[in-house]
Amino acid sequence: MGACKAPIFHLLLPSKPKPQTPKTLKPLSSSSTTTRRLLLFSLPISTTLFLHQPLSSYATTTTTSFDPVSPEEKDASVSLSKRILKAVELLDKGREFQAQGDFIQALNYFTQVVNDYKEFAFSDYARVGRAISLYEVGDREEAIAEMEDVSISLKGYPEVHAALAAALYVDKHAPLLAENQFTIAALLDPHYTDLTYVREKKHWPPSLVSSLQHFITLS
Repeated sequence: MGACKAPIFHLLLPSKPKPQTPKTLKPLSSSSTTTRRLLLFSLPISTTLFLHQPLSSYATTTTTSFDPVSPEEKDASVSLSKRILKAVELLDKGREFQAQGDFIQALNYFTQVVNDYKEFAFSDYARVGRAISLYEVGDREEAIAEMEDVSISLKGYPEVHAALAAALYVDKHAPLLAENQFTIAALLDPHYTDLTYVREKKHWPPSLVSSLQHFITLS
């Protein structure tokens, strides 16, 4: 008989897994710790303080300490606002008296604006009112000189051009100059060809309305 074969049952049994050795975490080396400490100390002091400061306290400090407008600038702004309000009040008063036909009082208020608040651009409108009032109750020569001056600084303002045209035609006997001024006024606002408009809406004095009528009718 042939040789007897050894049993192979042990080959079919699963082999036991080898136990795994648990991995241990290596502590940080002293060189890595030293590097991080050096990096922290190399930061600027202000940056280090910022890192340790709560964001809420930083925002509060910033908003409460920064003000772009100084107290002097605030006081100057308040003072300027008061001056503007006062000048506008005087200008409105002058126009009210002009509408009532009291050209003496109107002249007083317009003159206050011109003398005391000349740094404001709208004081030129007070000069127009002053010139129109002067034409009625004051010196016509001075009124015309005022109109001529304001017609330059307020060039394109139809009322002053129309008033100057009427005065130049009647008082200066200068029809060509008057025509030039009135052409500007009529192009900008055709209402100045209507005597009712200047009398009832613009509250011109009777003398200036009469001069405009003479110019329009060439009489």
